[in-house]
Amino acid sequence: MDSIKNLQKEEIIAYFSMEIALIHEIPTYSGGLGVLAGDTVRAAADFAIPFIAVTLLSRKGYFRQEITPEGWQKEFPIIWDVEKYLEPLEHQVQVTISGRTVHVGAWLYNWKSISGGIVPVIFLDTNLDKNAEEDRNITDFLYGGDREYRLKQEIILGIGGTRMLEALGLNVRKYHINEGHAAFLTLELLNKNKRRLEEVWEEDKIWDIDLVKNFCVFTTHTPVEAGHDKFSYDLVKNVLGEYIPLSILKKLAGNDVL
Repeated sequence: MDSIKNLQKEEIIAYFSMEIALIHEIPTYSGGLGVLAGDTVRAAADFAIPFIAVTLLSRKGYFRQEITPEGWQKEFPIIWDVEKYLEPLEHQVQVTISGRTVHVGAWLYNWKSISGGIVPVIFLDTNLDKNAEEDRNITDFLYGGDREYRLKQEIILGIGGTRMLEALGLNVRKYHINEGHAAFLTLELLNKNKRRLEEVWEEDKIWDIDLVKNFCVFTTHTPVEAGHDKFSYDLVKNVLGEYIPLSILKKLAGNDVL
């Protein structure tokens, strides 16, 4: 927790990634994107940049594969010892998913550079007793489940992660979105920075899109269409509710899908 207290003294960069490869014993990564994220964390620590990373706990990892005598691949969850490697934090935040309040907890891992720099990594966790059973497993599997499961994960990462940093008392000057999985943080920033209607007199103008753009940077590891999630607006409405007006979502993402 000392690493976070030190960051409370200055403006920081917050790095959001669905997966981060830190050490083999923390299997919250599947491949190149996670390795890239891990290297970014290492570089930030080497240069002592005021930097924090946010990801999902992925309590059951990506998957472990075995090959049967017949040559077929079988997949198994990777159950790892969270308590052995991560420090639980007392802070919790809430997000609304499918009309339910979902409580989000956090765990901490400090990446320490040989040069002395430290980057805290926050792992978001919904496996809390106060959550409904179907919500407790949202942060279980990396890239698991169907489109609805993935949408819920991305809401936890983007919206829940942004709220967690605020709960930790951190002043973020730049949000770095590593791939689109954390893009919902931009909607949280739009909500937080809404103008008052009496100041602009037009409802569409209460959403300060240019301000949010200046808060964010984006990197992509998979610059092909298949590497980016798309969600129908019907699904988004069912899961996210009226968090942002549909007209604004379509203005930002297009008329067909989010």
